[in-house]
Amino acid sequence: MEKALKLKEKQSQGQGQAMQIFQKQQQREPQDQIKLAATAITLNVRLRSSDMPAHMQNHALHYTRSLIDSPLQPPPNPKTRPNPTHLARALKKEFDSVYGPAWHCVVGTSFGSFVTHSAGGFVYFSVDDSLSVLLFKTEVQLVTEPQPPQEAKPSTLSLC
Repeated sequence: MEKALKLKEKQSQGQGQAMQIFQKQQQREPQDQIKLAATAITLNVRLRSSDMPAHMQNHALHYTRSLIDSPLQPPPNPKTRPNPTHLARALKKEFDSVYGPAWHCVVGTSFGSFVTHSAGGFVYFSVDDSLSVLLFKTEVQLVTEPQPPQEAKPSTLSLC
């Protein structure tokens, strides 16, 4: 009985989160979404999930496609795939330089993930239905060393 209640709680929390994501997507400008969908179709990219402004998604899609179609890459054929490590590194460096530090990128054909990201800094898409890209940003906080405790000075008491 207890397990069923916990499961029901988790489901309702998940539905609440899904509703928040849906509401965020509804608030975005429809015109930008239409342009983004057209770009995705043109580039043969399928957007899976996103919490990122349309212009940043557009940048990620175009940049990824340009890396895959780059003359430095071997011509695409069924036996030759782009190097996922190189793609991830290049995409991360591009987003770090344009949108600030702490971007992370995972590229591959099969992977699982569960990440925490900064608001407005997450996109997950697949290219040519074979290569998946997860790009997300985390917040960077400066870690400072704690100050060593100061030694207690001996105090003197004078009684009069």
